Amino acid sequence: MKAIYPGSFDPFTNGHLDILERTLKLFSEVTVLVAGSSRKTKLLSVEERVALIREVVKDKPNVKVDTTSGLIMEYARQNKIKAVIRGLRTPSDFEYEYMMATMNKNIHPECETVFMMTSQGLYFVSSTMIKELHTYGGDISPYVPEPVLKKLKEKLK
Repeated sequence: MKAIYPGSFDPFTNGHLDILERTLKLFSEVTVLVAGSSRKTKLLSVEERVALIREVVKDKPNVKVDTTSGLIMEYARQNKIKAVIRGLRTPSDFEYEYMMATMNKNIHPECETVFMMTSQGLYFVSSTMIKELHTYGGDISPYVPEPVLKKLKEKLK
């Protein structure tokens, strides 16, 4: 069965990678779907995020990386995907994710939402916190894959 793992991934963190690697144990193919229409302030362009994720997952043949600026459930329907993966870091994430899963089920009833809890050592890692830490010169190396670290260091120059 195929699944999608959607998000802004700005930047892609070790928390995202953890969820992806655990998802690969459950699904035969996972598409990391970079959302291009989020209202969040972006550090990296969609193209940069896609390229970085592709580099991080290059040794995982059952992972695809794609992008959409439309509804995730429309992407799932068009690509015959029956599961969407959502990561949960804290209990406060659940309320928003539950509402989104309910709306998604109304849009595409054949698609199930699978919630994955972030591993214990990574629950505090968020793209927003990584961006802020990076902006102020903090060490983000424990929280992002090497290609992401390299790209973000280039952006600070």
